[in-house]
Amino acid sequence: MSQSPQIPPLPEALNAQRAELRTAQAGRIAYYHDPAGEGRPLVLVHSINAAPSSYEVKPIFEHYAGHRPVYSIELPGFGHSERADRPYSAELYANAIRVLLEDVVQAPADLLALSLSTEFAARAALGSPASVASLVLISPTGFSRRPLPPMGLGRGLHGVLGAPLWSQGLYDLVASKRSIRYYLGKSFRGQPPQAFLDYAYATSHQPGARYAPLIFLSTQLFTRNAVDKLYARLTKLPVLAIADRDPYVTFEELDDLVSRQPNWQHETLAPHLGLPQWEQPEALFDALDRFWTGV
Repeated sequence: MSQSPQIPPLPEALNAQRAELRTAQAGRIAYYHDPAGEGRPLVLVHSINAAPSSYEVKPIFEHYAGHRPVYSIELPGFGHSERADRPYSAELYANAIRVLLEDVVQAPADLLALSLSTEFAARAALGSPASVASLVLISPTGFSRRPLPPMGLGRGLHGVLGAPLWSQGLYDLVASKRSIRYYLGKSFRGQPPQAFLDYAYATSHQPGARYAPLIFLSTQLFTRNAVDKLYARLTKLPVLAIADRDPYVTFEELDDLVSRQPNWQHETLAPHLGLPQWEQPEALFDALDRFWTGV
């Protein structure tokens, strides 16, 4: 029996206009936008986990809104975007970002992404280089020396996680209030804001919320050998990586790439645990402004 009628509508993640676009691959995609201000557009991309949304980039959106055009995409399977039971993939997410850039923004933009979405942003920049003026990667995945399981094993794991008999129950455990507080709490040195926790719980309990996260948990959304396949191919685009410590990601190969590619920069903005926009906002804004001024 569907539980959808008992689920309250998802509140807005940002105090901004929300619009939609239609794509062939991912259906309906929602995005927030504030067209006021002048200069290069800024496009923000939230992370991927059990309960992500544009709320993650709220401090950045609010800081730049009114000063420059700002957009925040809700990736397929999350937020206010369509949450159909479909084969989510890295290519699908990169295409969603690319469609927003090409069809909506329609001007070279500064693209900023969090965590695993940095890989999708890199794919989008490689696929549509004229649409991206610079790239900011906050706590990027793909720089760890820890090997990922083979893609075939990931597909098999999703076959287990996504089995109709128990997939909803499994996801309900992952998206419980206790679980969200625990896992989101690992990304904060202190306590996460209660409003952040509340929104994460709300977005993770919308109809169809389990489909994309279960594919994420099976590791199928990660690019194997992302440094060579994605990041090292960004040889001309200005790139700023912001990485200190993260409970879910390590960065052993980051400084090696930065040392080899003069268009790359790395700042730690320590201390933070992967969400500097929440824990070190002023330091982050200063670093972003310096970087974008150089661009």
